[in-house]
Amino acid sequence: MIIGVPRETKKDEYRVALTPDAAQLLIKAGHSVWLEHGAGDFCGYEDSEYDLVGVELFDKKRIFDEADLIVKVKEPTAEEIDMLMPGQAVFAFLHLAANADLLKRLLENKVTAFAYETLEKDGSLPILRPMSEIAGKMAPLIGAFYLQKNFGGTGVLPTGVAGARPAKMLILGAGTVGINAAVIGSSLGMDTVVMNHSVQKLVEIDKMFAGRVRTIVISDRDLYNEIRTADIIVGAVHNTGKKAETLVKRIMLRTLKKGSVIVDVAVDQGGCFETTLPTTHSNPVYEVDNITHYAVPNMPSAYPVTSSITLTNATIPFIKEIADLGIDEAIKTSSAVKSALNTYGGKIVHKGLLESVGNMSSEGDSTRIRIKD
Repeated sequence: MIIGVPRETKKDEYRVALTPDAAQLLIKAGHSVWLEHGAGDFCGYEDSEYDLVGVELFDKKRIFDEADLIVKVKEPTAEEIDMLMPGQAVFAFLHLAANADLLKRLLENKVTAFAYETLEKDGSLPILRPMSEIAGKMAPLIGAFYLQKNFGGTGVLPTGVAGARPAKMLILGAGTVGINAAVIGSSLGMDTVVMNHSVQKLVEIDKMFAGRVRTIVISDRDLYNEIRTADIIVGAVHNTGKKAETLVKRIMLRTLKKGSVIVDVAVDQGGCFETTLPTTHSNPVYEVDNITHYAVPNMPSAYPVTSSITLTNATIPFIKEIADLGIDEAIKTSSAVKSALNTYGGKIVHKGLLESVGNMSSEGDSTRIRIKD
């Protein structure tokens, strides 16, 4: 199989989808890896390093014209979608429930679209997890930075000092993002609170932190009481394949302290604040009602060396499985690969995505295909 790795063109996206070591594994297995010139530059991987392990270097057009499987970090841009052909496969972070235009284009072009974030194995999300870990650990640091008064923050030192309280960080969601945010927040000395719908996850957090992190089940009353005393609020909700639940309405912002900071890690899936709008690393924040909002969809890209290594470590077993078996055979025989499949033959095939966006297909009907065994 020819596996194509284009250079990422989304604004401020610095990661690369395959490291040289990972590419070498695929080549040793008998596959061809084609890389766009300069794709690994931001991660410190020069073209010569890829060339040394047998990767072939081409321009973007040839890669899209001839590759069987396009492997990316972030979703295809408008230009790249136009280059994708019916039946061609793409494997990347897609977050289609929050991107109707991209979903429509993938359906129209009959692209076989595999999403990293929906791939499940043994009850976990092995590709999403490492990126969620990085984003979760980043969130308290970002929130702490924007609490500075010169950035419009509350002016509370996150760690606190003797005789003065630390910042309070409220985390909405108790998954990988929430847990890792709690690790960093509590380590910095913040008053850290995690809210979640599932009691089971809160029990796990309570045991993990031995009571150092407070846990509360989400209810309208408790959410209202907690957000109005928070300095930092981290959006960490996740529902595989679906849009994020909107927990904080615009009207609720008026109850927050002036200068509070929102870090919405769930922005990829639409965000869990009604006021969330995607931003970029170049222009990461905006204010609504004197509340700073940070909503960068590709947070781990700020640390592309770490992120590219951990992402590739997670994706390579599944890329190799698809390449070894062939696209259709991999869908039929691998439950993990099938769980990553979002669109096929012009139709939505992922249950969570279908529930979130409703029925739509390139033919305008409401039939969800079933891959035959």
